[in-house]
Amino acid sequence: MAISSDLLEILACPACKAKVELKPDGSALKCVQCKRVYPVRDDIPVMLVDEATIEDEAAATTTT
Repeated sequence: MAISSDLLEILACPACKAKVELKPDGSALKCVQCKRVYPVRDDIPVMLVDEATIEDEAAATTTT
């Protein structure tokens, strides 16, 4: 079961309050502003700042 689009519309980054988007592989949610990546475990987004990692744009484009 994937994260519903209705849920994605109301979720926001707890650190900066910006919109989050589902990563293409469905494994995490990424903040569009501060680039924090929140994991999705058992189809549940873990929206805790302590659990987030910060994804570098350069690293994201070179890994594909």
